[in-house]
Amino acid sequence: MKTAQAKVTKMIPEVRPTAALQMYFETMVYKTRERLELINITKDLNEVVRKHGLKAGFVLVQSLHTTTAVFINEFQQALLDDIKSFLERLVGRIDYWRHNDPKLSECNRQNADSHLRAMLLGHTLSVPVRGGELALGYWQSIILAELDGPRDRSIQVQMLGVQEE
Repeated sequence: MKTAQAKVTKMIPEVRPTAALQMYFETMVYKTRERLELINITKDLNEVVRKHGLKAGFVLVQSLHTTTAVFINEFQQALLDDIKSFLERLVGRIDYWRHNDPKLSECNRQNADSHLRAMLLGHTLSVPVRGGELALGYWQSIILAELDGPRDRSIQVQMLGVQEE
């Protein structure tokens, strides 16, 4: 039985900069308004890349909290509603969780669901930079998921790359 093989349809040349690598750090703080909120932070991240003049390299984005997450997906309202519903069905807030049990945990926030949802979505992303901006697909956005708000939330951004191509 023969199996179909994928065929390369387009080759994109690599950019191999010769300039010295630069590293930058930024901390971005967001004031959230809801317990479960999805925020498009793509524009803010691209502004940080432009501010430092990074032309090629990568950006590492990390949530500094155990009840927030960062992920890539389409930022479209119907899909955002679906993501929220999915998270609520998958990890119910009113389900029994040991973390919420005062006999077993000193946490009084009743936020075990937020920790578990964040674990599923992830806390870090690495995104290439090409041509002075994040190299994302047409429909892709970087989304900050607030899972235990409203609160002030910090995102650490580390950039490594070159300023000229």
